[in-house]
Amino acid sequence: MNKPILEVNNLTKTFTSGSKELTVLKNITLSIDPGVTCAIIGPSGSGKTTLLGLCAGLDQPTSGSVSLNGREISSMDESKLSEVRNRQIGFVFQSFQLISTLTALENVMVPVELRGTPYREVEAKASELLNEVGLGDRLTHYPSQLSGGEQQRVGLARAFIHQPDILFADEPTGNLDGETGAQIEQLMFDLNNKLGTTLVIVTHDRTLAEKCDRIIELKNGNILSDTFANETVTAAAEPTIAE
Repeated sequence: MNKPILEVNNLTKTFTSGSKELTVLKNITLSIDPGVTCAIIGPSGSGKTTLLGLCAGLDQPTSGSVSLNGREISSMDESKLSEVRNRQIGFVFQSFQLISTLTALENVMVPVELRGTPYREVEAKASELLNEVGLGDRLTHYPSQLSGGEQQRVGLARAFIHQPDILFADEPTGNLDGETGAQIEQLMFDLNNKLGTTLVIVTHDRTLAEKCDRIIELKNGNILSDTFANETVTAAAEPTIAE
């Protein structure tokens, strides 16, 4: 039996606004096995992006824990978290998050360059990935010279260049038209399958979610259902809305 790559235990996240407290996530517990593709869905305000950020070490929980490859990351300081993110985690963002002053090739190279890997080795790998996503003739173009779909292809290549153990994608096709979005989805799954990376996607797109091995649905900060491909849905009791 595989040891989970990601374990979340009794995770709660509360934000303070003035004199009020808003609990966005309430005692979330789940685990994800290596190599699985998992979609997190739910209406706006359900807590899915907050959950993704906590799992990726971009934020710290109010209570509970997050462990990656058996190491608890929710209590790490920023220095250790940065190292974990650079070596084990990949990201794909809805808004692409490319560096405007760098070319497509240079943007893809950034995560591995930060490790001190020799330049020529990084350059060759980045070129290879950009060719795989169909941008072999756009290596020296800047983000402003690329379409939205092309920018997200660069984002995919950047996310996979250091062969992360787990990749988090936050609405990866949210800013793209349907046809372009479908192409990006296929590329993401193809790269994921080739490299054996665990993939966790936050999406409003039910069609995209249904391409995954597993769908976790959130509502009001609780897990409403947890569905595995070809298995019965495990549904939680209807959550109580916090006052």
